[in-house]
Amino acid sequence: MLKLLKGLLITLLLVPGIEVLGQDIQKINLANQYYEQGDLEKSRAIFNELTKKPKNLPQIHARYLQVLYQLGDFDSGQKYLNKLIKQYPEVIQYKLDLGILYRKEGQEQLAEQHLKQTLEDIKVHKFQIISASQYLFNKHEIDLALYGYRLSREQEKDPHLYALELAEIYRRLNMKDEMVGEYLNFASSNPNNINYVKNVLQNLLTEEEDLISLEDLLYQKIQKNPNTSLYASLLIWVNLQQQNFYGAFIQARALDKREKGEGERVLKIGKIALDNNDYKNAIKIFNYLTRSYQSGINYELAKRYLIKSREELVKTTFPVDTTEIANLIDDYRNMVMEIGINERTLEAMRSQALLYAFYLDRKDSAIQILTKIIETPGINQQLIAQAKIDLGDIYLLNGEPWESTLLYSQVEKLQKDQPLGYEAKLRNAKLSYYKGDFELAQSHLDILKLATSREIANNAMALSLLIQDNTVLDSTDQAMQAYADVELDLFQNKYQMALQKLETMEKLYQGHSLTDEILWLRANILLELGEFAPAVELLSQIVQDYEYDILSDDAYFLVGTIYEDQLQNYEEAMKIYNDFLVRFPGSIYSAEARKRYRALRGDFKENPVTPEPSIN
Repeated sequence: MLKLLKGLLITLLLVPGIEVLGQDIQKINLANQYYEQGDLEKSRAIFNELTKKPKNLPQIHARYLQVLYQLGDFDSGQKYLNKLIKQYPEVIQYKLDLGILYRKEGQEQLAEQHLKQTLEDIKVHKFQIISASQYLFNKHEIDLALYGYRLSREQEKDPHLYALELAEIYRRLNMKDEMVGEYLNFASSNPNNINYVKNVLQNLLTEEEDLISLEDLLYQKIQKNPNTSLYASLLIWVNLQQQNFYGAFIQARALDKREKGEGERVLKIGKIALDNNDYKNAIKIFNYLTRSYQSGINYELAKRYLIKSREELVKTTFPVDTTEIANLIDDYRNMVMEIGINERTLEAMRSQALLYAFYLDRKDSAIQILTKIIETPGINQQLIAQAKIDLGDIYLLNGEPWESTLLYSQVEKLQKDQPLGYEAKLRNAKLSYYKGDFELAQSHLDILKLATSREIANNAMALSLLIQDNTVLDSTDQAMQAYADVELDLFQNKYQMALQKLETMEKLYQGHSLTDEILWLRANILLELGEFAPAVELLSQIVQDYEYDILSDDAYFLVGTIYEDQLQNYEEAMKIYNDFLVRFPGSIYSAEARKRYRALRGDFKENPVTPEPSIN
């Protein structure tokens, strides 16, 4: 469309006899040179002479008008343009330029009247009004360009016409609702446009209020067009942008039923909720899927993810209920018996083994299960590599680091330059760190900072910075070695021992750069032990005493989640989330804090547009 418009615009500018003699080219160049040097009088004199030859007009028209405008010679401009309009009435640009001249002269009413009348006169000629509207847009006559496109849309009786052009105009005018309406118009004209519209809106709608307005508009569209899938699909996307996974689920469920789908759309939303730590809503979604689709690949996946979501919820509800852990192990076992051995159920067996090892202290059972996975014929190498990393973790848990490093090194070799290979190298780096060999640990971490996996690279960077920041001023590394020893205790679930060591460190190394990390570890241990009040106290101390350090926003956000998830003090949690957004607007937790605040405020409720029974 844009190429066509440019072609049409060029055509409108053409007049008979465009060949320019060499001497005229020299004069044009000289006039332009005078203009650029600021000698407008000399430039005007040459341009005046050049206008006497029609063949020169395409080369000099725009610059000549600029000279006249800057000199304030509007009378000459009017005479020039009126002469052109009389000689070439078919060239709309000259009429538009006359209106623009009126505007520059300060004759606003005359300019508006003239330009609108010019557009009215050509509204029946679609290509002319397209070119005229685009010309006005380029000349910053945005309102008149809008008028032209609307006039033609009405004339053509096509509500989808010029949707992108109008969307851009509304964007320039900061009329976001109208802009969004036109992008929706563009999407509704052709379903293939929906991904383009999503990408554009994702870049343009950066404020929370923008997404809320879009959500409201989509609900209105759905009410008027209940059988149109487009708006429901976009509403799912909007809810996902807001991390309102339950809202996305409601729309996906309704759309899936209408299109007689197999639950795949709903399954994706459940997985997104799980990946974003929204375990409660993930459980609702996967519960629905396992009840609604009781066979096939989606059932197997939903069953696996349902237990996984419950597992993550149990593991993040402190203190961890070991009875629930045992129930999860039984559920994984029953799933394997029901479905049989395949890659999905082998993943379930992995989870079962880790629960045995890290929560029930049944390391022998865990080793037996992981060994069985590794020895299962025909499974992919990645699953074997992951099971070996898990097995290495359990040997470390059991106090056998030499067995751990052997397994990690095997995976490094077998999965070289792959995410699992980097993960194994990170484990080896941590082993060196636990042993106090910080130089060797750093050599591993320097490689991992360049890993293709962002998560691994970030973890490597964090550990590397921890070592650097806390050893550079401490030639003995004693505090860092003591801290690393505590982290190994934590990995091995020796919480009381770790607490005692941290309390000793806090007294022994007062004022050390590790102090905020010590407070952070103590708070997290107390949290896992279910001692919420002292945990909040320590976290609040970090926020107060180390406001500008790296752990400050982590600590404050964690306080909010403790009040919400553990203490169910929703009013206090709301206050903290609201204050968090003010104090740490650039934090990586800002989006989650905003979502949690809105959820507690009651923003995410099932909309009456698609009423269905609540899923609990």
